[in-house]
Amino acid sequence: MLAKVKVRLPVGRPRTRPGAVAADKAYSSRGNRAYLRKRGIKAVIPEKRDQAANRKKKGARGGRPISHDADLYKERNTVERLINKLKAWRGIATRYDKSPDSYLAGLHLRAAMIWIDDLLKPAD
Repeated sequence: MLAKVKVRLPVGRPRTRPGAVAADKAYSSRGNRAYLRKRGIKAVIPEKRDQAANRKKKGARGGRPISHDADLYKERNTVERLINKLKAWRGIATRYDKSPDSYLAGLHLRAAMIWIDDLLKPAD
């Protein structure tokens, strides 16, 4: 999935390597962390309790604790809310569209609907 990521900045072409990847505990595997480390991407993924316990049980051979930026992880909430807004449209949530192009078109349509809806909301 990360191979398809394009990070857009105000100027220049899109980058293919984000500065950081925020994910939940389900993605805290050694393989995922190794892949991100190899590409030079910061992993903002909390460590599972059982993984931490196994690491501590090994003592000095268990390695260092996983670093975790809690403030950056909190910003992940914004993305989660957007995904929930996208999934509020049943066609996206249940994946009715069989072809990838049709599904992506549905995502674009739903994102445009959300964007327009946000533009039309009165300011507080």
